[in-house]
Amino acid sequence: MLAQLLAAVADGSIEVVDLTAPLSESTPILQLPEPFANTVPFSLREISRYDDRGPAWYWNDFTTGEHVGTHFDAPVHWASGRDGEDVSQVAPGRLIAPAVVLDFSAQAAADPDFLLEIEHVRDWEEAHGPLPEGGWLLYRTGWDARSGGQEEFLNADENGPHTPGISPACARWLAEETPVLGLGTETVGTDAGGAHAFDPPFPCHSFFLGAGKYGLTPLQGLDRLPPRGAALIATPLPIVGGSGSPARVLALVER
Repeated sequence: MLAQLLAAVADGSIEVVDLTAPLSESTPILQLPEPFANTVPFSLREISRYDDRGPAWYWNDFTTGEHVGTHFDAPVHWASGRDGEDVSQVAPGRLIAPAVVLDFSAQAAADPDFLLEIEHVRDWEEAHGPLPEGGWLLYRTGWDARSGGQEEFLNADENGPHTPGISPACARWLAEETPVLGLGTETVGTDAGGAHAFDPPFPCHSFFLGAGKYGLTPLQGLDRLPPRGAALIATPLPIVGGSGSPARVLALVER
């Protein structure tokens, strides 16, 4: 079966779709208000480049936070999951899983504060079948189109960021009553921009990570995936004690 999979990838009958945002010094990052501490942005520092520091090789040091660019949230990232797995403890078999895409990009285009509710998910299931056992729920809002710049991506005003997300009731239901293993979104985090004011605050983080599940964000290219049938490969670094890690996220799609 592995030989068949490799042959299908080689001949294009299975497409490999990269869902990862490019990682650079201009990658948008989360900004928390004072007095909370913020992550550092991504940066490269050249060590040598075919010169007297190293005549035949080019390499760099880099600095980044665990949650910069496309990244994987492990349960220990949130207080509700403090006794759960760090990113190095996530079983490799859980990094390859089926995925479904719930497309609410039209609603998010009309209202940047749009929230996914339980009835939206149930309506989707009526049309496309049940959420996958041990799989990913990928929530498409079209927000990846804004990822070229920090200001447009965070979409903040004097009241804070305005980006789409999931209601507290829906987040709890998805985390505690459905069989998915994680949530993937296109925004800077898995929660809505206004989730600091929800009850509880940041419910996707609180409920998913508290249930021993995972987060992936920000993703790009979800419009290239079918509503169901894709396989997701998430590859965080196994940082011992890490709350998360930058990740390369790939989808396999049968064409």
